[in-house]
Amino acid sequence: MREDLSVTGSELPPEPLSHSLKQRHLTMLGLGGVIGAGLFVGSGAGIGIAGPAIICSYLLAGVLAMLVMRMLGEMSAAMPASGSFSVYAEKALGRWAGFSAGWLYWFLLVVVLAVEATGAANIAHGWLPAVDQWLWVLIFMVVFTLSNLAAVRNFGEFEFWFAALKVGAIVLFLILGTLAIFGLLPDTEPVGMANLTGQGGFFPAGIGGVIAGMLAVVFAFGGLEVVTIAAAESDDPAKSVSRAVRSAVWRILFFYVGSMLVIVSLLPWDSLKPGESPYVAVLDSIGIPAAGQIMNIVVFVALLSALNANLYGSSRMVFSLAERGEAPKSLLKVSGSGVPTRAVLASVAFGFVSVVLNLLWPDTVFLYMLNAVGAVLLFVWALIAVSQLRLRPRLERDMPERLTLPMWAFPYLTWAALAGMAAVLVLMLFDDSARPQLLWSSGAAAAVLLVAWYREVRDRRS
Repeated sequence: MREDLSVTGSELPPEPLSHSLKQRHLTMLGLGGVIGAGLFVGSGAGIGIAGPAIICSYLLAGVLAMLVMRMLGEMSAAMPASGSFSVYAEKALGRWAGFSAGWLYWFLLVVVLAVEATGAANIAHGWLPAVDQWLWVLIFMVVFTLSNLAAVRNFGEFEFWFAALKVGAIVLFLILGTLAIFGLLPDTEPVGMANLTGQGGFFPAGIGGVIAGMLAVVFAFGGLEVVTIAAAESDDPAKSVSRAVRSAVWRILFFYVGSMLVIVSLLPWDSLKPGESPYVAVLDSIGIPAAGQIMNIVVFVALLSALNANLYGSSRMVFSLAERGEAPKSLLKVSGSGVPTRAVLASVAFGFVSVVLNLLWPDTVFLYMLNAVGAVLLFVWALIAVSQLRLRPRLERDMPERLTLPMWAFPYLTWAALAGMAAVLVLMLFDDSARPQLLWSSGAAAAVLLVAWYREVRDRRS
């Protein structure tokens, strides 16, 4: 029997999962969830496209992500659920929306999980060449599977310390970079505005460069959603998610935009080499010894952190789908410590398949899978926005006391965020590098929607 998903004065059925995540776990998960290899390494591609104006690109993308998280935070604080936005989409739009959002996000996480496992294995193989890359992948997958099977507190502790290292690295980078900008480090001189206004000016590629840069960096903000999934397993879900969302979105924006400002102030933007970390280039320029190896360690931790978080998020999402009858009921098995063991194993099983595909056919089969999830994050964000538009009036009517984290300037900023997402999707269609991702992702979404439609038709006839 399906649970009641109406927005009334009644509570959602209590989650059978553990409630051992603490506020410090969620806060660090929110801060560290989006600080990954995409920032430390991938940001160089954005700088190469937009030049110093990459600051504007990150600002635009960050504001969009911040609005989405505020919407999601509003709904999560009022109705905490392990399925998060999948549950809210079902409440707002019907079973097809909850089914589609949940399965698309699960697919996204398990495919990206393979990318992270392979990236971490590549770094580890460089340190210990005697150990084959595939064996490193196996080691990482087994370790984090066991960690996620043991207890949710293990996940929380892993993420707390992983995120603490990443946040610490960013803060130290910002401090050293700021000191170097003002010539306060040994052997440095104040840089002034030379790198911001030279080499073609602040907008060397014009407004088009800012837009193209935004396309390159917007997906780096994916990952914050896991905070609202994890909140359902905290000791006080409503309060915990409110605090985590409030602290995370502003600090993440500061870290991202601040990092870009330091990089393009200290170095000529056209001196950065594609594929190399701009963070390493900055640390080398100010005389930090072994900068490359230091950043390798940070990226390695970032990849393992993302692998851990994605395994957790995917298992809870498929567990929530099973709770609502949208996935096999066999996935509802929960251990004595409150861990959905079969959901974890199902998620990691597909993760292993993805890793094998990545190792065997990185430029064919796996590339198609990567393209198929390339724009899924934007589809999920759009469903979050539409769900919030539909649920907010019901919450105001039925349970106004639970609107502890209301969306700013509702409904105007929600509509503005939706317009922003639509604009990004249109821009992807006209961008040669982004178009394959949009088309393949649209195909994947259409396939999921077709299955959802078939299920609804079948249920009506039965």
